[in-house]
Parts: sequence; C-alpha cells; structure tokens
Amino acid sequence: MKRLSGILMPMSSLPSPYGIGTMGKSAYEFADFVKASGQAYWQVLPLGPTGYGDSPYQSFSTFAGNPYYIDLDMLVEDGLLDKEALEGINWGEDETHTDYGRIYESRYTVLRKAFANGRVKLENKIGQFLDENRHWLENYAIYMAVKAHFGMKPWTEWPDEEIRLHRPSGLQRYRAALQEDVDFYIFLQYLFFSQWTKLRAYAHKIGVRFIGDVPIYVSLDSADVWSEPQFFQLDEENLPIEVAGVPPDQFTADGQLWGNPLYDWDAMKRDGYGWWIRRIEGAGKLFDMIRIDHFRGFESYWSVPAGESTAKNGKWRKGPGMALVGMLGQWFNDLNFIAEDLGYVVPEVKQLREDSKWPGMSVLEFAFDPEGDNDYLPHNIHQDSVCYMGTHDNDTVLGWIDALDEETFTFAKNYMHITEEEGWCWGMIRTGMATAAQLFVVQMQDLLELDGSARMNTPGKAAGNWQWRMKKNAATPELAQRLYECTVLYRRTELPKKVEEEDTEETKDTVKET
Repeated sequence: MKRLSGILMPMSSLPSPYGIGTMGKSAYEFADFVKASGQAYWQVLPLGPTGYGDSPYQSFSTFAGNPYYIDLDMLVEDGLLDKEALEGINWGEDETHTDYGRIYESRYTVLRKAFANGRVKLENKIGQFLDENRHWLENYAIYMAVKAHFGMKPWTEWPDEEIRLHRPSGLQRYRAALQEDVDFYIFLQYLFFSQWTKLRAYAHKIGVRFIGDVPIYVSLDSADVWSEPQFFQLDEENLPIEVAGVPPDQFTADGQLWGNPLYDWDAMKRDGYGWWIRRIEGAGKLFDMIRIDHFRGFESYWSVPAGESTAKNGKWRKGPGMALVGMLGQWFNDLNFIAEDLGYVVPEVKQLREDSKWPGMSVLEFAFDPEGDNDYLPHNIHQDSVCYMGTHDNDTVLGWIDALDEETFTFAKNYMHITEEEGWCWGMIRTGMATAAQLFVVQMQDLLELDGSARMNTPGKAAGNWQWRMKKNAATPELAQRLYECTVLYRRTELPKKVEEEDTEETKDTVKET
C-alpha cells in the first residue's frame, strides 16, 4: 500500500434535517470534502441496525443496514414520499446530538408511508434483491417482524418456543401471519443497499474508498445467533453457556463483561468457516478495507461463565488462529484488512498479526509515557501499521489533553513540538502524518478542534454515547485546503502538478483570442 491517509467520520454524525446523518446530500458533500483534502479513505463505524444503547457494535444483524441512514429527501425524489410527510416532525432539538428516542418514534412511521407507496412500484427490483440476499435477508426480516410483534423483546424472551428456537413450523407460521411486516423489513433493506451502492459508486468515481468495522463478536439479540445457533456456545434452550469479555487489568479491577455469545470454533471449522466467509463477503459489499475489531480474539479469547456479574472468573481459551485468518486473507484477496491489536499484546497475538500480514494499529493518545519507550511513540511506529490520533473509543484530542497529568502533558508537548499557534489538534495531525505508518486516520472532531463534549463513545458508560453530530457547513473548503497541504507535505497524496512559469506562444495566442 502507498502512503495514504483518511478521515474517521461516522455516518450518524453527518448533518441532516432529520436528526441523524444519512446517505443523502451531506454524505456526497462529505465524500467531496474527503477528496478535496487529499484523503484516500473515509472510515465509518458499523452500519448495522442498532438496538439497546444505540451502539453500532451491538447490531440486530451483521448483514443488514441501519434504516436510520436511509435518506428521506432521496425517497421524495424517487416518488416514494410526499414532502408533506416530513413536515411537522420533531427530530430533535440539538443539531450536534442525535436524539435516538425521537428518531425511533418518528422514522419508522415515515418509512411505512414509503413502503405503502413503493412496494408495488418496486416489486420486481425488491424480488431480485431478495433472491440475491436470501441467505440472510429472509431470516432477518422474520426476526424483526416477530421482534416487533412481541414488543421488541430479545428473541431469548419470546413466549412461543417454536419461533424462539427457530423451528421450521414456527418460521412458516409467523412468516404467513406477519407477512406485511416481513415485507416491510425486506423493503427497508432494499432501500438501504440501493442508496449505499449509489454513494459508494460516487465515492469510488472521485477516488475515495471506505474503511468499515467488523466487530469480532455479534450481539446475542441478533438474527445471526437466533437463525444459526449451531455456530455458538449455547445450551439446549439456545442460551449462552459462556460469554465474551476481557480480564481484569490496571484500569478495570473486574474486567469487562461484554456478554456476547462465544463462537463454537469446532463447529465453524467443520463447516469450513462458511459463516465467516459469508460475513466478510457481506462486509465487502459495503467497504473496501475492513478493520477486524478485537483481533486478539482470533488467537485466544476470554471466556466467562454465563450468569457471572463480572469478568473476573473467566479463562483464556484458544481461538482458530491462522486456520481462519489465513483462509480469510486468501479468500478475499481483493479486500484489505486492519487488525485492531490495541492493548496488552502477548507474543502469540503479535505473531498471528505478522503471519496474517495485516497492518496493526497505533494510537497516539496511548503513546506518551514519559518514563518509557512506548511502542506507539511516533519514532517506533512501523510501516505495517495504521496510525490514529484516537479512535471512536478515545476522547477528542482537546478532551484528552485536559485529563493529562503535568508530566505527560509536558513530554507530549515537547516531543511533538506543539506550539500555541499550531495548536494541539493540528500538531498531532502533523505528527501522525509524518510517521512511517502506511495509513494515517484522523477523527473529524479533531480536524474541527472540538473538545471532549464531541466524544463519540466512552467504554463502560451506559448512556449518552454515539450521539455527536457535525454542524452544517463545518467541513469548509478552507479546512480541506489546510489538511490537503499537510497531506501533500508528508507525501500521503499525489503532489500537485507544477504550473509552468511561462505560457507557450500558442497558449498566449489562445488567451488573446478568448
């Protein structure tokens, strides 16, 4: 890979009149901004439908797209909605924050109107889309319809055992009884992928590619676990035997209990890892580069008995290693991967990443230990790495420096030669651009020099995450030009063509005639 750079900007964070970012006009304008600033990549968070807590990392499906991102103005342009259908709706009071409660109350009502107007008109196209995606789409649509039927309860609490345990008789009965709703959820996925395909084609046309996340685990309350329980560590009632987390460390005495169901790696191996092949194939329809979140779980994973209140009583168990990682690399040789290998990396994980030939990650906000030679210090960052100032789980740069002790603050300032005129955000952008890392990615909040109130996610915080949105017209041409100049300086984009100092006689004559 050439030296390149990109911007991390969640789809939900784009400005729009309807409370949350969408794949409409603002998305196309942001792609233009990425291009104008000399960046090769636009990184987004997972695009799946979100559930409790609104986290994109806890989705109802690893394959489906989030209906919130369907652009409503484009539906008006396509004749699926009247403009009047969008008037008089309160999508939220603050343009810089997403009010998920209001979105949930209003968005589906509007989308139902589009469904009523478009289901017959688009019948053939929807049928073709269903045929191409039947391996996941029908199960997902039935799951969502039944979930709505039972008041959005997790599938593990559905009162009818036949459908809860995904038995053919239950599927047939509920598919018939809830046909209208099943067709609605299929329709929404058709709209999502139609709009995404157009946006991605436009981005590719102007030279912008997408980076997206694939969380290593899926949510228990998902169509994935409900429809294919044989690939997870579940009991006879399809409830988890053990769940995912991470062990106690210097930051968390109890560890982190994530609660996701763990994979039955033996069952997946017997199936030729077909589940993972289908999953990455689905991600490849969305992204050009895929970041595997919690990569270390492929080498070994922390397994906690179900029912524990903390992660303390877990055990390390071996993952599939290169049997899976090597197969994915060979199978999807047209995709690029990033291994999220942050945290304490044991030699076995480091070896797995090196064997995979996937670049790891380096985060500057983790770098500046004044008493040690940290691996993330810029002079230690290798070419086979993707450098970030911070990720979606980190504070913004201005929020980060507010929390630093004096010694760390001074060391970081001196190391990066931060001046008052340049400021911390642009000083760190310069530092990241200058590293040897093959790819450098900056959060949009840091380009805008926003404080900690613009932080996207605080791990362990139950509420208030995933809400930040960029103000309209914040991504200015002047900002793009400043980033472009820095990108050119550190050779992460093509050098601008030199303008000839003197015109040729032919050119002069042409100008005179004009």
